[in-house]
Amino acid sequence: MFWYEDEVKRLEKERSQLNYTPATLFYGSSSIRLWNTLKSDFESLAPVNLGFGGSTLAACTWFFDRIVAPYDAKSIVFYAGDNDLGDGRHPEEIFIFFQQLVYKIKERYGDIPCYFISIKPSIARWKLINNLKYANSIIENEIIRMDSNWKFINIFNSMLDKNGYPAKEYFENDGLHLNSNGYALWKEIVSTKLLENFHTELT
Repeated sequence: MFWYEDEVKRLEKERSQLNYTPATLFYGSSSIRLWNTLKSDFESLAPVNLGFGGSTLAACTWFFDRIVAPYDAKSIVFYAGDNDLGDGRHPEEIFIFFQQLVYKIKERYGDIPCYFISIKPSIARWKLINNLKYANSIIENEIIRMDSNWKFINIFNSMLDKNGYPAKEYFENDGLHLNSNGYALWKEIVSTKLLENFHTELT
């Protein structure tokens, strides 16, 4: 995990420079890190962006104590998993890392509201679609089984075109990272889910 060290140190430095107390932690991979409008999109929730580039669900679990635990969070919105699949990990491995993250969050924060954004379909990783669907399925089923403070946010279906493939309008030219249209869609879906579950103050 040493290759993430610069990114982790960046987040630690940014924490020391904050001039407000974050309430909602957005944690995960580059889909979170590159969400440049996140602070204004969820202004009423006092968000902080804790995404770090290229991170896997495994890395998010590994660095939880350094990146997330120092905050007094009121809620957590989490996204990761597609980089694990891109690295060749199996859905079952991703599921195990998710279980470990759930344990760490509960140990640190108790039963605060937590949200897992489904792994997104992408043009660049379409060949992994079956594993991606399975990973989403077993994580969603686990969240349903727990029936607790976790909610599953399905962004997958809305990112497909009428033929069932990832809609180009939501992606940068690399076919992997979201563009402004993609983030506008995520804002709409995530905001709706947060309003339906636990949160009542969203702009």
